[in-house]
Amino acid sequence: MFDKVLIANRGEIALRIQRACKELGIATVAVHSTADADAMHVRLADESVCIGPPPAAESYLNIPRLLAACEITGADAVHPGYGFLSENARFAEILEEHQITFIGPTSEHIRIMGDKIEAKETAKRLGIPVVPGSDGAVTSETEAMRIAKAMGFPVLIKATAGGGGRGMKVAHTPVDLGLALSTARAEAKAAFGNDAVYIEKYLTKPRHIEVQVFGDGQGNAIHLGERDCSLQRRHQKVLEEAPSPALNAAARAKIGETVAEAMRKLKYRGAGTVEFLYEAGEFYFIEMNTRLQVEHPVTEAITGIDLVLEQIRVASGAQLSHKQKDITFAGHAIECRINAENPRTFRPSPGQISYWHPPGGLGVRVDSGVYQGYRIPPYYDSLIGKLIVHGKTRNECLMRLKRALSEFVIDGIETTIPLFNELIAQPDIANGLYDIHWLEKYLAKS
Repeated sequence: MFDKVLIANRGEIALRIQRACKELGIATVAVHSTADADAMHVRLADESVCIGPPPAAESYLNIPRLLAACEITGADAVHPGYGFLSENARFAEILEEHQITFIGPTSEHIRIMGDKIEAKETAKRLGIPVVPGSDGAVTSETEAMRIAKAMGFPVLIKATAGGGGRGMKVAHTPVDLGLALSTARAEAKAAFGNDAVYIEKYLTKPRHIEVQVFGDGQGNAIHLGERDCSLQRRHQKVLEEAPSPALNAAARAKIGETVAEAMRKLKYRGAGTVEFLYEAGEFYFIEMNTRLQVEHPVTEAITGIDLVLEQIRVASGAQLSHKQKDITFAGHAIECRINAENPRTFRPSPGQISYWHPPGGLGVRVDSGVYQGYRIPPYYDSLIGKLIVHGKTRNECLMRLKRALSEFVIDGIETTIPLFNELIAQPDIANGLYDIHWLEKYLAKS
């Protein structure tokens, strides 16, 4: 096991990793920008190192400074959390070259799955169903038109690198294709330094279903069920639940075992999420995230397995703690992402939290790194906390969520709590009848 883990992240995920380390008896190092000097994960860490000014490029994304922090503190492992450098293959390689363990997959697997085209080809070879689309990057509008007409409109133009909805454009008709292609390329170039794009069939009413997988790099891999992440705005997840109300036990077991078997063949190490669009009873692979997900707590709630602790164990060379036959699913869990944003315009709302009262009670969990008096800086993602509720049934879970939201008080800034109060009152949400377009349609007419 490791002696000291450096946490290359901030906010609630840094605190989440820190807690898992402490339960394993591992010392922790918090890194922080000058804007995060008073953050909770910095206060609670065994050691802390300032790695630069507020801009992420000069701090949390600055690999030389993170490496220096490892050397200064003697950290023998780094946990990247999610975002920032969590899916940066070069960062993983550099750590390996310095005999520092990257708590995550191998750099090779990060690189393979980080390129959407290579990931899709790998998924095909491993027996995972994929969305119909181009065989590789599309280099001209003529080629794009030929492929799109063969598949049939609408089609989706997607960047081969990156994620988060950037470099993604829909062409509903042939007239839309040229502008969608050029816009997607421009966004991809600006966001990822790579303007390569490809084309996929655009499904009209799919759900976003992702399967949580875990491997130990030694050929052992399991799945931990699925999460439904269909409530989205601009391709950004807003609410997640597990299990999906759209799947039955047979569909869940089939896609789970398909993905787990693929991870065994790949000899994948650590936590990963294989994401699908699901429509008319069929699954279509879209991408794999080679890291911990923001929404991992809902899986922890229904399985009782600490995913972060297991990440650390596996990275230290241990085999998986569980076999597939040991995994059971109990009840239902929902996570709401609480952002410091206006609940209607989604404009960021940084500032000082004058009052903070999180909810409690049976089946209620709040993952957050903020506290009363904390000042939210304007430089980073607006996520300030995650409200996770668990119940024996989906209905009990929804009622518990309603109660927890009514108890959650945050003053001094705007948050998305009022939006969630609205959403859980909608019959479609209560009945689980929504797809990836539902939320944007709801916001457009409300």
